[in-house]
Amino acid sequence: MKKFLVGVLVLTLAAPLAAETWKGVALVDAGCASKAAVTEHPENHPTACALRCGKSGYGILVDGKFVKFDAKGNELAAAALKKTDKKDHLTVTIEGEKDADGSVRVTSLALD
Repeated sequence: MKKFLVGVLVLTLAAPLAAETWKGVALVDAGCASKAAVTEHPENHPTACALRCGKSGYGILVDGKFVKFDAKGNELAAAALKKTDKKDHLTVTIEGEKDADGSVRVTSLALD
């Protein structure tokens, strides 16, 4: 029983260490994430389109794959897009944890 409790304690304390950082990754909306033009050249995806299509949610392209955000990440992405003067080249630095379903629980987001 003691070993079990020690194991639970170690896992509980290690959980915050599972946070990851993604730097310089493309921010895209889920609605456009599967379009060839976006996956091949995400830097050309316009801010106006990301805002217009944002109801579908947001995420990042990592190694050509779309990784969606949780609700907080969607809120942070929308707020950052509304504040930026950038017309395209939407790269971000994200901090968060990957969930079992592959999405990211975002703790912070900043446009680069």
